[in-house]
Amino acid sequence: MTALAHAALEQLTDLLGNRCLTDQESAERYGVDWTKVWAPAPCAVALPETADEVQQIVEIANEHGLHLVPSGGRTGLSAGAVAANGELVVAFDRMNTILDFNEFDRAVTVQPGVITQQLQEFAEQKGLFYPVDFASAGSSQIGGNIGTNAGGIKVIRYGMTRDWITGLKVVTGKGELLDLNKGLIKNATGYDFRHLFIGSEGTLGFVVEATVKLAREPKDLTALVLGAPGFREVMKILHAFQQDIDLTAFEFFSDKAMAHVLAHGVPKPFDTECPFYCLLEFEQLSEQIGEQAMAIFEKCVEEGWVLDGVMSQSLQQLDQLWQLRERISESIAPHTPYKNDISVSIASVPDFVEDVDKVVQDAYPDFEIVWFGHIGDGNMHLNILKPADLAKEDFFAKCNNVSKWVFEIVEKYNGSISAEHGVGMTKKPYLEYSRSPEEIACMKAVKAVFDPNNVMNPGKLFDV
Repeated sequence: MTALAHAALEQLTDLLGNRCLTDQESAERYGVDWTKVWAPAPCAVALPETADEVQQIVEIANEHGLHLVPSGGRTGLSAGAVAANGELVVAFDRMNTILDFNEFDRAVTVQPGVITQQLQEFAEQKGLFYPVDFASAGSSQIGGNIGTNAGGIKVIRYGMTRDWITGLKVVTGKGELLDLNKGLIKNATGYDFRHLFIGSEGTLGFVVEATVKLAREPKDLTALVLGAPGFREVMKILHAFQQDIDLTAFEFFSDKAMAHVLAHGVPKPFDTECPFYCLLEFEQLSEQIGEQAMAIFEKCVEEGWVLDGVMSQSLQQLDQLWQLRERISESIAPHTPYKNDISVSIASVPDFVEDVDKVVQDAYPDFEIVWFGHIGDGNMHLNILKPADLAKEDFFAKCNNVSKWVFEIVEKYNGSISAEHGVGMTKKPYLEYSRSPEEIACMKAVKAVFDPNNVMNPGKLFDV
């Protein structure tokens, strides 16, 4: 843990009191996310409670040449919230209040430390729905979701975090407080800086307040789990259902993913063994929609696209079918997975998956590849499991080769090296596979406007 300059520490302590932490335990708790590559080494941890305190922290940082790293739920997978080089961590755990609710606009105003699940439950109490949902909803924070433009399992119907943020208050790298868009649905008055801050990973400034719109609560959700003979058939199933039914989710996973989940005690949906599986969800608002879904299912069977399937008949069975998808990460975790979060256009998905499979298997035939993801929006999670007899260091060294090959294929298909987890430090060396030199130059120029002294989360996304 790097020592904090005495003058800076004195000012931070005067401002925050015992909410300025300098002990090693706090450094290790707040200086990391779910990546384990870099050891936490912040100089201290600041826990502000107000936007004014955040402004003053930024002013102190500029005065003393401190670098600031934002810390939310610490569930990130790209090292975007890791403080490995003596930075001051600004943790938003104390800024966790739901400030206001407007029933006419169906909008809620929150501080950045509000937990995603907390917002979901608040919406439910109001008879509404916050649709951005993913495995870490119980611990991730809204500010972090905004910083990475989080997606999840409902994007096919509801879009990304960006689509639900109607207003932001941010503190820039200069310590200015900006009130962006003010919760308006329509606002045609020039540049909308709100969208620059969404997905910027805290490199332009820190979110201190957000206005989030809510949706109608979905009713009578029904899920189908279908087994397919190949990946191209999965895409045909998606197309067949999307033609006539508004899906709320369309997820896929391989037989290898299924095997790991079943080994963790999740009940098997049906006896037929299939190379690929898809889980689709929709609102069965009428008997007619249910009959329509069954007719599409039967057509898919007749065409040979579906080998077997099951439809939920109760909320309990709906939850049970979702376990097949939601417990994949948990079930493969003991195998030290190398993870990649990538996206291409939906039409390119089958060819992309084939290309990646071939490259990895040709080079490392002993590696087990586990595919799953949000196929309805072109987002795939590539997981390569470590062989039991291979040392962790050797495995990750080989995976570095894999990253380059995979991202070259991503570039070939005009895809993204990070669909929803951000760039951080883990994918910073590969940004050029998704962004042109001209785009990266523009990003750096934008950062210089909002953060001229490079105090805001430096070393993430790109190096200035």
